[in-house]
Amino acid sequence: MDANSDSRVKHIDFILIDLFCIEISFMLAIITRYGLSELINILANGNQDGPKAFRLVNVVIMLAYFVFMLFTGPHTGIVKRGHLKELWSVLIINAEILFTLFTFLYVIKVSAIYSRLMIGYFVLYDVVLMMLLRSYRKLILHVRFLDGSDSAGVLLVLQSDTAEGFVETLIKNNSGFYHFKGIIFTDGYTESEYMGIPVIKRKDVLEYVKSNPINDVFMLTKSGGRLASSFINMGITVHRAMDLETPNMYNATLNQIGNYTVITSTISRATMGELLVKRMFDILISVIGLIFTGILTIILTPIIKAQAPGPVFFKQTRVGKNGKTFVMYKFRSMYMDAEERKKELMAQNEMNGLMFKMENDPRIFPAGNFMRKASLDEFPQFWNIFKGDMSLIGTRPPTLDEYENYKKHHMSRLAMKPGLTGMWQVSGRSDIKDFEEIVRLDNEYIRNFSIGLDIKIFFKTIGTVLGMKGSK
Repeated sequence: MDANSDSRVKHIDFILIDLFCIEISFMLAIITRYGLSELINILANGNQDGPKAFRLVNVVIMLAYFVFMLFTGPHTGIVKRGHLKELWSVLIINAEILFTLFTFLYVIKVSAIYSRLMIGYFVLYDVVLMMLLRSYRKLILHVRFLDGSDSAGVLLVLQSDTAEGFVETLIKNNSGFYHFKGIIFTDGYTESEYMGIPVIKRKDVLEYVKSNPINDVFMLTKSGGRLASSFINMGITVHRAMDLETPNMYNATLNQIGNYTVITSTISRATMGELLVKRMFDILISVIGLIFTGILTIILTPIIKAQAPGPVFFKQTRVGKNGKTFVMYKFRSMYMDAEERKKELMAQNEMNGLMFKMENDPRIFPAGNFMRKASLDEFPQFWNIFKGDMSLIGTRPPTLDEYENYKKHHMSRLAMKPGLTGMWQVSGRSDIKDFEEIVRLDNEYIRNFSIGLDIKIFFKTIGTVLGMKGSK
């Protein structure tokens, strides 16, 4: 698939690989031209004299890469590209960087003092490294696509008279990224299977989506307008053929799939560049957070084991983006029988809706109350953020029992990665008693996402945590 098949977080992996290749190639080029001692000198002292002043070159190269990456889409269709096309793509991006670099140095009239041989070494190393690491990453992805661990679940909404050609086109352009999980026919098709894909009844859509994580819906039918709107409001990306009516298609873009032109719509307005910045920020903060998590583990382990014997960490299956499950980690703040006792305490639930909250929860041991008040129990989730299961800023990940009771409008909360903090946490946290209000805040975040909003929530979270406001 073209523009959207890889434009999710898959591109971010390749962008990070490219950035790594650029930096390593740059350092190898300096070593080859001037020796290891000169690289150490540049890194330690920032030597800016004469022909050895390459920090400026490094900055220009990185800026050139980001510009071409954002505006020319060098990663479009990268997963399905063959080796020759991949080599051509790598050569093109390096040629663009080289042209930009020489133009910049010529304009500022300092090109003569820079070693062209060193720049040549950089391009050679970068082409080889990018080719090798991109190919290795694609191999890993193809293996994961085949076993279904990293593929995107897809539903098809079709009419039986036009279904065959459309399905064949999708399969031909797939390259393993999409896992076709079901077909909904809008014209009364009665068989239980079509071309090896299960046929789903329209009335069973919600339950099917909840039990089979769905990322995308492809539509080739004239009578699925309301169904398209429902999917979009559930947080699922919808691709609808251009010759069909397209009501309520938010944040729409055009894409080509074989001979079909589709209009793609999603509830989230996040761009590729914003997702890249968001992921890089997640990695940076999670590394810092994991250092503090290690320190807290040393401090909290004897306290937890003394007050409530058992494991230090609490593990629970949560539901993430598009309904995919993951194991979330926390410092344990409750006694070991907490889940069993929850059933007895449901009558005291202070939340209106699917979540459970209560004042003076007897399942929490004494030190656990402080851990929760200071949000110390949340620190192990930096491991989830580092792995990519979660983001620093996002929506609250539901438990399995909450998710099983979701209605259609609740599903939209899963349109983005869940977060350690978000709109709900900085808008009252445990002081909010209505689950529908939490849903509204999460949807507000998804529909209005921006890096600026993430930064605002980040600093509000720091104030909320330091003030121990609204946490139980």
